[in-house]
Amino acid sequence: MNYLPNGAYRPYPPYQDPTPWAAGVTVAVMVGLLTAVAVYAFGDALAQVHPILAVVVNLVAAGGAAPTAWRWRYAPVTRWVLAGGAAGVLLGWLALLFGGLAA
Repeated sequence: MNYLPNGAYRPYPPYQDPTPWAAGVTVAVMVGLLTAVAVYAFGDALAQVHPILAVVVNLVAAGGAAPTAWRWRYAPVTRWVLAGGAAGVLLGWLALLFGGLAA
C-alpha cells in the first residue's frame, strides 16, 4: 500500500527517475578500461622488482578500497564508477595472472 508516515493514503507510487543505462554503462566501461590498464601497469612494474610484492600491494590496495566501495554502492552515479572499477581490477588481475603464467 502507498501510505505516508502520517497515515494518509497516496494513490500513486512515488516517482523514480529512469535508470540512465546508456550513460552509466559508458562510464562503467571507460572506468573499467582505465582501471585495468592502471592495475596491470602497476602490477607489472612491481613484479619486476619482486613478484610477491606485486601480489601483496594489490591485495592491500583492494582490501583498503573495498569498505568504501561497499558503502557507496547504492549512490546513483557512484555505483557506475564502482562497477567499472571493480571490473577493471578483476580484468587487470587476470591479465597479470595470464601474463605471469605465460612468462
